[in-house]
Amino acid sequence: MYDLDGTLVRLDVDWDAVAARCGAVLRARDVEAAGASIWEMRERAAENDLLERVDETIAEFEREGARSASRLPLADELPRDEAVGVCSLNASAACRIALELHGLDGHVGTVVGRDSVETVKPDPEPLLAAVEALGATPERTLFIGDSDTDEIAAQRAGTEFEWVADRV
Repeated sequence: MYDLDGTLVRLDVDWDAVAARCGAVLRARDVEAAGASIWEMRERAAENDLLERVDETIAEFEREGARSASRLPLADELPRDEAVGVCSLNASAACRIALELHGLDGHVGTVVGRDSVETVKPDPEPLLAAVEALGATPERTLFIGDSDTDEIAAQRAGTEFEWVADRV
């Protein structure tokens, strides 16, 4: 199992522009956004019934950034003879666009993105959903990622974890 952005590809996303646009969405509904990270803005959006709007704003940037994503070295090492999945904080459509762009889509059996289940990493639900979709078990799954949220999700899901930096 792999994370996507920072692991297999690097999405070409201006995260400062994403934050500015999400902040504008919140401020337009009188929700304070000053100084908040994108993930904090998502929490505030959820508290104010604006999560769908904020997530679509983020996804718009991610889909566009996926169209010009750069391929990272680990993508060349995707196993061809075993089940492979992607579990990402990015929108699932953006994941699929980036995988297709780099010819990786035929090697990935499942994609679970931010919009695939109710929760996001580090909650274990997305990772467990991806494991289940592959017909695997957590005990026999290795999750490779590039962030603390990836590592925590793996621990909570009961999978092994490896940092992408340790693999390339």
